[in-house]
Amino acid sequence: MTIPDSLQYLALMAGCLLLTLPLEFVLGARVYRAPLRLLQAILVTVIVFSVWDIAAIGAGMWSYNPQFTTGIMLPFGLPLEELVFFIAIPICGVLTYEAVGRVLTWLRRLTRRHTTDSVRSER
Repeated sequence: MTIPDSLQYLALMAGCLLLTLPLEFVLGARVYRAPLRLLQAILVTVIVFSVWDIAAIGAGMWSYNPQFTTGIMLPFGLPLEELVFFIAIPICGVLTYEAVGRVLTWLRRLTRRHTTDSVRSER
């Protein structure tokens, strides 16, 4: 199956979200279970980088290749794909961060338990 050029960027963002989704359920990241916290975590990123992009577009510092965008433009000339990026990537980052934190917690507990068991067996 070939994805049209204009949808490849959105497909990539969907792929990132799909690949990190198991972290919520398998490792218990608990990111989607706290939507308000997730919104707070990504809101600053969305606002700051959207304003940054809009300013850069307005100043002619950069643009987007229309071949690789849907053509859906948000206010101030921000392509839809860019807003999706500013939402999807922080979600993937928070999921990864929380999952790694869970794994490290499990490892610390396991190490503590192993150390405690070793000390007991030596007595």
